[in-house]
Amino acid sequence: MTVVAQEADSDLAKKLSNPVASLISVPFQLNYDHGFGPEHGDRETLNIQPVIPFSLNEDWNVISRTIIPVIWQHDVAGPSGNQFGFGDITQSFFFSPKEPTAGGIIWGAGPVFLLPTGTDDLIGSGKLGLGPTVVVLKQDGPWTVGALANHIWSVAGDGGRPDISSTFLQPFVSYTTSDAWTFTLNTESTYDWKADQWSVPINVQVSKVVKFGSQPVSLTAGARYWATAPENGPDGWGLRVAMTFLFPK
Repeated sequence: MTVVAQEADSDLAKKLSNPVASLISVPFQLNYDHGFGPEHGDRETLNIQPVIPFSLNEDWNVISRTIIPVIWQHDVAGPSGNQFGFGDITQSFFFSPKEPTAGGIIWGAGPVFLLPTGTDDLIGSGKLGLGPTVVVLKQDGPWTVGALANHIWSVAGDGGRPDISSTFLQPFVSYTTSDAWTFTLNTESTYDWKADQWSVPINVQVSKVVKFGSQPVSLTAGARYWATAPENGPDGWGLRVAMTFLFPK
């Protein structure tokens, strides 16, 4: 690989560490978690997560970030058998300046929506939700440090299902090398205000930007440890692998 190609791949890798970068990407992220309920059930979740930026004017972008979960699970609620289908879709829109602030801060804010697309009561909430979301980060040389957060309240849906008031916090730090390797540490923590419970997985992962022909792709592998979770939630170690298709302008 030439030096110019390495620099281009490294730039793509750094953009992937920025949730509001002006880069179309389509990640397919597969997660495995274990330990649900008294039967220590298993869950595999394929998150399809297209990120599409739109230019509003010469100063502002809006970035659409969608999470479409496809879930396979077994005995997650005692001897509850198998479920397979779509979970609830999370749709975020970040309004973000095209240029960082004078201090190098990159930020975006906007609304987040929870869509009740779950195809089974054990993999969907049955609720329509909405709330605010924000991301703040700084990229300095090979380092990216920041945090993404949102809060969702349920506003409609099945009256027989529990209401939702949930905060999501994702602090992250990553280091990208000159040959497009990225090492990332983050949490994807959720606080359920109705149940007064935290879910805190700590994720460590490594990614590499490669090309299949002319198509740039980021390949990711990692592990997570559940530092805390509800009593019927996952525990111990989980796994993550991902393939992200990149479409630079």
